[in-house]
Amino acid sequence: MVFVLGVLLGGVVAGIAFADPNSHIGISTATRADLTALGLTDFSGLVPVEIFSWESLLTLPGVTMLAGGSFLVGFGARYAGGCTSGHAITGLAELQLASFVAVIGFFIGGLCSTHFILPLLL
Repeated sequence: MVFVLGVLLGGVVAGIAFADPNSHIGISTATRADLTALGLTDFSGLVPVEIFSWESLLTLPGVTMLAGGSFLVGFGARYAGGCTSGHAITGLAELQLASFVAVIGFFIGGLCSTHFILPLLL
């Protein structure tokens, strides 16, 4: 019950903090330069509008990212014997070697997707 109340309270606090149009999300200059090199230019919200919007979802890169990402997440979770949260939180807390290897694989996959696949789609 305390967890549920904490989630609700955190949502209210975050909603109030980000509902202010003058609130600014701090992004480092290096990250802005990297995102601009990928073709992302709108830094006004929490996420890039060029990727996370209904208009961009209905494009070929949007559908490719959605379908390809869904397949890779499902395949990876099945192949690794669990999801990223299960391995990273529970498995590492229990010092399981399989979870350690799976988490390293998740990080490598995320880095490869960010640096090699995402630039091709944008």
